[in-house]
Amino acid sequence: MSVTSTHYVYQEPAIEFVTVAVQLCLYLEQVGEQERADFIDKMLCLLPLLYLKARLLPKATEEMDGYPERFVTEYEYENMRQAIAQKLGSDDAYLEVFVEDMRYSDEPITSFISENIADIYQEVKDLACNYQTREEAVMNDALVSCLEAFEQHWGQKLLNVLRPLHVLSLSVDE
Repeated sequence: MSVTSTHYVYQEPAIEFVTVAVQLCLYLEQVGEQERADFIDKMLCLLPLLYLKARLLPKATEEMDGYPERFVTEYEYENMRQAIAQKLGSDDAYLEVFVEDMRYSDEPITSFISENIADIYQEVKDLACNYQTREEAVMNDALVSCLEAFEQHWGQKLLNVLRPLHVLSLSVDE
């Protein structure tokens, strides 16, 4: 591996995206130690930055057969979800309007900030762990997979949680 490599995984957009992903993971892994207001403010900074960096990633193609390794276990996912839910309490739930099921429903659909952030965490943590292998093909395919997941689901989830987090940030200041 050459530090001056021009491979996709070492290009500036990829490095910047992975850097923000790692920052988000590290912060979320300490969620129990954070004050509620600090947690909300940090999410309102990191999540839009993560979205921006994902949008700036150029498309790449897979280099290997199969899918990148998944590192986040169901147990870790659930612990993350519960820690965030506990931090937010009754404010974890919000009414969602940007889901496909809403078209066919007369009833409001409830979503949870904790579940959506845990979904995002799972995707970017798996990416970060695959990046630690320092194998270009693994890193490349992890980026491709993460970007595909961003386009399919977690990008929308990220945007959806910004609305309720914004409202909570205003109510924290009162």
